[in-house]
Amino acid sequence: MKKYPVFIMVLILTVFLSIAFANGPQVGGSASVGIFSNYVWRGQKLSNSYVIQPSVGITYNGFGANLWANYDSDYNDQGEHTETDLTLDYSFNYERFSFDAGYIYYALEGVDDTQEVYFSVSYDIVLNPTLTVYYDFDEGKGGFVIASVGYDFELPYKSTLSLGASASYNLNNKVMGYDSVGDDFSNFYNGEVSASLSIPVWKTVTVEPSIAYSFPLSNDAEDALQSIGDDGDDDIIYGGVTITLNF
Repeated sequence: MKKYPVFIMVLILTVFLSIAFANGPQVGGSASVGIFSNYVWRGQKLSNSYVIQPSVGITYNGFGANLWANYDSDYNDQGEHTETDLTLDYSFNYERFSFDAGYIYYALEGVDDTQEVYFSVSYDIVLNPTLTVYYDFDEGKGGFVIASVGYDFELPYKSTLSLGASASYNLNNKVMGYDSVGDDFSNFYNGEVSASLSIPVWKTVTVEPSIAYSFPLSNDAEDALQSIGDDGDDDIIYGGVTITLNF
């Protein structure tokens, strides 16, 4: 993990916060901390033990900035901060369509940092279908596509049960691993089903327990996931709880 990108991330977010709050009540934001059984990203199991993931974000007139980090409790047999991500994005709606475009910088421990741009579109009907296309123009030099659906059930005491499912496709993105002969590949990658429960506990504070199951969708993906994961897992059940403060 290069130290100067992390400093730049904090500086960018600080400037964004200063500008946004100077413009008054149109600003929204949140801060959260999640504790999960494992760190799982796009089907890749990137830890052997529990992780702590704090995040802070701000939005203003469709523009957003978010700083996210991962603390691995068992990295190199001791706890260590392993990743910091900066996301900058812009979102807008047109009739029933929602659009989101952005940039992500991944500052990583033990491997080279990388960068992505992405574009997402969703349609406001039952199951809220969403398609997101990522392109890693740095280390990955390839794309990644995620199609997802979800549904929210309103429960008593203003709680919400959210169910979701997704499927992904890799487009020769080297960050997503290699097939059985060591080549990058284009093929289906992972599927995931998830459930979470959002529980308001005090004004702007919510608690959200969640659980998910991720699994490979092709032999190429199975080979890639087994080579990337800390212990060779490709089918993964993981979960945790997130506490969020909205402001």
